[in-house]
Amino acid sequence: MNVPLESAVEQNVHKGLSKAKLAKRIFFIILGAVLMGVGIEEFLVPNKILDGGIVGISIILSHLSGWKLGWFIFVLNIPFFYIGYKQIGKTFALSTILGIAVLSATTLLLHDVPVFTEDLLLATVFGGIVLGIGVGMVIRYGGSLDGTEILAILVNKKLPFSVGEIIMFFNIFIFGTAGFVFGWNRAMYSILAYFIAFKTIDVVIRGLDESKSAWIISEKHQVVGEAILARLGRGVTYLNGEGAYTGDDKKVIFCVITRLEEAKLKAIVEEIDPNAFLAVADIAEVRGGRFKKKAIH
Repeated sequence: MNVPLESAVEQNVHKGLSKAKLAKRIFFIILGAVLMGVGIEEFLVPNKILDGGIVGISIILSHLSGWKLGWFIFVLNIPFFYIGYKQIGKTFALSTILGIAVLSATTLLLHDVPVFTEDLLLATVFGGIVLGIGVGMVIRYGGSLDGTEILAILVNKKLPFSVGEIIMFFNIFIFGTAGFVFGWNRAMYSILAYFIAFKTIDVVIRGLDESKSAWIISEKHQVVGEAILARLGRGVTYLNGEGAYTGDDKKVIFCVITRLEEAKLKAIVEEIDPNAFLAVADIAEVRGGRFKKKAIH
């Protein structure tokens, strides 16, 4: 069936966000940027603990020059606004500009506010958590608070390293520099804070109730599939497969479950077919279909 050109063009035109969704995005980007600013100015910087990326460089330059941190964060990220606009898109660039502007303003406003704690361990842990929640919130709603990721994406196209490896190399350089500027004790606390923030970002982006995909190969596929439908309330899809070694036809059961349902799924499969093959993997996001959170029966 041929689709008229006009209809095809209309279907592929980018539709803007509704006012409610746009307001939600702006709200959470601002909130995330404020939280990151609190984590930096009220926990990390007063205790000479660094973050990674452009913010880490800004903290070092602010310490050496005596200028306020917020100005360095904004100025050093300016080139990445342009790069993000060209390479990723207008929406991402505008979201990033908003986040960086709010982050810079927050650090400037909080510069003279008394620090929450001078205990290095507490500052490291809670600073990392608050910072991670803020960054994760901004990323989840389509923005960025640091140009390092954009730089890594561009460099990745020309070098045989992944984006994650490039960011890691960049941060090793920053934390190494921090060792000479603030002392190696502070550098190690900085690495700990970065690790805590990194893990917190992952939780915020994925959510606490993350989804998982399950692949099951069983001679009793029909019984297993019906049990998953009846006892977990999850839809299943039967896929046709072929064993590479035996050449036998196989039925593969595919379904999507929540993290809390994983143990129940394993119990169902083990009960019906102890010899079944079962593989479970994390899924970053699930959309469409009939996937909804349901009670475990």
